[in-house]
Amino acid sequence: MIKKRLEGISLFSGCGIGETYLKEVGIDIVLANELLEKRANLYKAIYPEATVVCGDISNEDVFNEIISACPETVDFLIASPPCQGMSVAGKNRCQKSMGADKRNYLITYVVKAIKQTNPDYVLIENVPMLLKLQLEYENEFRTVFDILKYEFANDYDIDDDVLDCSDYGVPQTRLRAIIKMNRIGTTWDWPKEDAAKVTAEMAIGSLPSLEAGENSDIKWHFARPHSANNILWMKNTPTGKTAFSNPTLFPQKSDGTRVKGYESCYRRIRWDAPAPTITIRNDCIASQRNVHPGRLLPDGTYSDARVLTPLELMLLTSLPADWSIPDDTPELLIRQCIGESIPPLMLKKIVGGITNG
Repeated sequence: MIKKRLEGISLFSGCGIGETYLKEVGIDIVLANELLEKRANLYKAIYPEATVVCGDISNEDVFNEIISACPETVDFLIASPPCQGMSVAGKNRCQKSMGADKRNYLITYVVKAIKQTNPDYVLIENVPMLLKLQLEYENEFRTVFDILKYEFANDYDIDDDVLDCSDYGVPQTRLRAIIKMNRIGTTWDWPKEDAAKVTAEMAIGSLPSLEAGENSDIKWHFARPHSANNILWMKNTPTGKTAFSNPTLFPQKSDGTRVKGYESCYRRIRWDAPAPTITIRNDCIASQRNVHPGRLLPDGTYSDARVLTPLELMLLTSLPADWSIPDDTPELLIRQCIGESIPPLMLKKIVGGITNG
């Protein structure tokens, strides 16, 4: 349990979704760095008390600005370096090609920041491939874990694991690689798994039904429009199933031939299980497992033939229903940030294992 409040910095911050509940466990993020201006501006709106440095951390001037803006004592550092160079969704990537991707070497700037700021606690998170990635470092190919051991084994206890967010109260199955470092002499325990999972029904089942293009009087609960064909195919797709399995009304071209695609596409999620991993393309009805579960209607079709609303995505990511973002935040920006984020409830539980004071 964190007894004394900790001051922390956040690298590769996005809009700070993962940090939503850190204040509740005693951590104040006072400085953040984000590459993209629109995300940095959203971070500023959500966390007006924090200093935000917008820019590429691999740029020497930007890196120096980050370090100069740090508080005198940095207790906690969190880093979520971009995962696009490590993602294997939809394609195969060999270790050599991933090691050659410059985006994966952004982890070396996390190493530099740790050396410069000497935090007591460090959390690095990413897709599970992070733990398998090998990078050329100090004339050898090393995993990220080995790089951290090479640099910091004398000063920190270093541990890693792959956690499923649905084991920690998040109504979404999402695997994240977690590397945690705590200064030798301090304690940081892994969180215990919850006894039961939170299902999509528990998270979003009470929200009113919406069809494509419809709105509601609930903030952020509005449905994207879709084409007539997409709506037709999904109206005839049962909960948890893909439209590719429909006997007649399956995705097809104008000449009636089947559209080719993965069974994960044009698929409704299930009510009775956590949602599948929310991807960055959660706005696309043809993308991976992001269609509302729907409910059987008297005519034999299913309601809610649409992708999830922004509010449903928030709740399935364990964000609060009253998440404090500006009313004019672009819908696609919300969707993209959620699709790349670590669910904040799991992060809260991980950080809750820090013992200090």
